[in-house]
Amino acid sequence: MNTYESLLAAITPTSGETRDVFDPATGELIGKAPVQDVAALEAAIDKAEAAQVSWAALSDDERRAYLHKAADAIEASSEALAELLSREQGKPLNGPNARFEVGGCVAWTRTPADTPLPTEVIVDDESGYAEMHYRPLGVVGAISPWNWPMMISIWQIAPALRMGNTVVMKPAETTTLSVVGLIAVMNQVLPEGVLNVVPGPGSTVGDALTRSPKVQKIMFTGSTPVGKRIIEASANNVTRLTLELGGNDAGIVLPDVDPAAIAEGLFWGAFINTGQTCAALKRLYVHDSVYDEVVENLVNFAKNVPMGVGVEEENVLGPLQNRAQYEIVDRLVESAKASGARVVLGGNPDHDAVGNFYPTTIVADIDPQNDLVVEEQFGPALPIIRYSDLDEAVRLANELEVGLGSSVWSSDRAKALEVAARLQAGTTWINSHGGLHPMIPFGGAKQSGYGREFGVEGLKAVAEPHVISG
Repeated sequence: MNTYESLLAAITPTSGETRDVFDPATGELIGKAPVQDVAALEAAIDKAEAAQVSWAALSDDERRAYLHKAADAIEASSEALAELLSREQGKPLNGPNARFEVGGCVAWTRTPADTPLPTEVIVDDESGYAEMHYRPLGVVGAISPWNWPMMISIWQIAPALRMGNTVVMKPAETTTLSVVGLIAVMNQVLPEGVLNVVPGPGSTVGDALTRSPKVQKIMFTGSTPVGKRIIEASANNVTRLTLELGGNDAGIVLPDVDPAAIAEGLFWGAFINTGQTCAALKRLYVHDSVYDEVVENLVNFAKNVPMGVGVEEENVLGPLQNRAQYEIVDRLVESAKASGARVVLGGNPDHDAVGNFYPTTIVADIDPQNDLVVEEQFGPALPIIRYSDLDEAVRLANELEVGLGSSVWSSDRAKALEVAARLQAGTTWINSHGGLHPMIPFGGAKQSGYGREFGVEGLKAVAEPHVISG
């Protein structure tokens, strides 16, 4: 499966229900994705449950070696996977997009394999002795989204497998082929039954996965409303949960910045993956003294970033993955226009054009309570709010019920850290936004979810703590 054509042929269903898959940039039919039902899910759970016993019985070193083999397999098919991802999700091959995402799959497979998790001695003195071990949970149900379908799937799969669990994955309904292709590549080297994928509707297959008494852990990345339904569905079985839910990340620009120096960082913080990123910068609060310069420099950078069909090498921004998301962005920008906000770039989509392209849009002088500010747009439209009082900017940044990420932009690190400590978010970045590292824990505050992924904390999250004392 080292070419796009051979990979697509290998994952094309030969029987059963399917749906047509269209490139969101061109409207071209690229293939057929399987659509499975609850019976197929139950069979996959049984298969995973049977395989888990022997997988957990392997040594930690043996499971780590398998993960490195899986990473090798992803590398060997990296260009085929990137093209499949670009054609189905829409993101370009270049820039922080499809090739970048596949590379991230490799890194986030190797890092959990290489992260040590030794037995922890908790107490060892005259009062007694106790140590903490981490045991497999069993079967992990993983539900991945459509924005970073391959990489977020790996964030769920790799740590779960490392800790001796088996996995049943349900991909998003609009990026099924990307996840099925990735898992097909990994399953070239993994033992039978360890990693399973069941594409199907969230209302049936996803719901049944979260309700199954045979699944000991659910990992979900997606919207807060769906996360709440998963909490309810899993409650009867007291299923462990890691939920990375919706965000509406705020950035605060302090008056001491160099507007030209931060323009590129602001752009990619907001517009990476054409704004379709949970922890992207989605509302920017800029001090009045530098407001006009920040807006001007950001617009000057943004207007030169090419958007177009993903497989054309020059592009680094693509379409929105699906028409429903396009319509959300369009509605929110129109709300901003109607309120009298100033559109300084974009905001003028061609609704009759082929593809889900919404132009890079920057909206200035907008009311902080406008829909484009308080609702997560999840697309290429950034509202920039003017402030003069820092306490008010912090209050506005914190007043929403979500808190995934945030950022502070300043030439004074001490001042930036002081402001960062006041923000309610799972992560606050200084002079950047949205950068992730496989060893740095990541997750949300408030209604952006709970649980942490990555690093040692991510391994512990897919294991059962077991204290041995005496």
